[in-house]
Amino acid sequence: MDTGRKAIYLVDDDLTNLTVGIDAIEEQYDVLTLSSGELLLGMLEKNVPDLILLDIEMPGMNGYDVMARLKEDPRTANIPVIFLTAMNDGGSELKGLSQGAVDYITKPFSEPLLLKRVEMHLLMESQKRMLEEQTQKLEAQTHELRLQKLELTRLNSNLMEMVEDKTKTVVELQDALLSTMAQLVECRDDLTGKHIERTRRYLGVLLDGMQKQGVYAEEVSKWDINLVLQSAQLHDVGKIAVKDGILNKPGTLTDEEYEEIKRHTAFGLTVIEKIKESTSEQAFLEYAKVFAVSHHEKWDGSGYPGGLKGQNIPLLGRLMAIADVYDALRSERPYKNAYPHDESVSIIQAGSGTHFDPVLVGLFLSVAGEFAAIAGEP
Repeated sequence: MDTGRKAIYLVDDDLTNLTVGIDAIEEQYDVLTLSSGELLLGMLEKNVPDLILLDIEMPGMNGYDVMARLKEDPRTANIPVIFLTAMNDGGSELKGLSQGAVDYITKPFSEPLLLKRVEMHLLMESQKRMLEEQTQKLEAQTHELRLQKLELTRLNSNLMEMVEDKTKTVVELQDALLSTMAQLVECRDDLTGKHIERTRRYLGVLLDGMQKQGVYAEEVSKWDINLVLQSAQLHDVGKIAVKDGILNKPGTLTDEEYEEIKRHTAFGLTVIEKIKESTSEQAFLEYAKVFAVSHHEKWDGSGYPGGLKGQNIPLLGRLMAIADVYDALRSERPYKNAYPHDESVSIIQAGSGTHFDPVLVGLFLSVAGEFAAIAGEP
């Protein structure tokens, strides 16, 4: 009978571990215990749970073997799997996460910690489903989005890279959500590499310099710097609406193709507004909205989409313009070589007062060495 509760399959050949697991989670979830990987695969022919707790060291099929079988079947490939093991070495944990597990818990485990991990990963799955639903609605409204297929189901292991504290706070869940969307954009754009991560780090250097040097101090003092850096990952989220043939074109764009590329700023605003309708966490989305719509505006008013001029351009957009252009200059493309650091700096300096805020260009020049260090990392 359907109880309306989430279903958890707990797989372990040790009766004590099964008992501890049931005691930890049975008040909130429907728990089915299984003593082997073979029994689990048989049960999955009939029912698919919301999450699997899977022991690694079992007779017959071990946890790694079972995980490989789960990933081969489209019906089970996306079930969140948390590995349970008495092994406590980095190699075993890396192997499990590389196979697609969402977490790795060593035994003996505490009941409160096990329950918290289960709650967190089920919440993350709900967040991913929410994003999928929102994107499907946008696809129905905009013909470009019909070309896109959400790839969030591929990101279990990538999400885990963004989660450092295994007790998970609300801020970390926000960061995982933002990273998921940013990586979705970046995995479609074959030409940009790690652009999103680098621009966030460049932005961090500029923000640190602003605080130390008192640049635009009054406005910066009102910002939550951590949320600003999180939300910067969404500055190019509107690229999910750009056709693959244009986004990954190796040669020069036509005028029509360039106009299509320019639309990513306005569409990024639309995407973020849609997300805001479905969450009570608004602050980081407000920052993200500003980044998305204003990072291609220019100081002299020749930018897009609004043709804003001077200090009418939001300060966040003026900052991202420098980080974004520097990374573009330093990156190799099929149609151009990467510019050296010194030449890239000279180009940005030459754009002071036309493309860029002169005050921020001065700040950039004072921290350009840190930019070079980031760009030089593999």
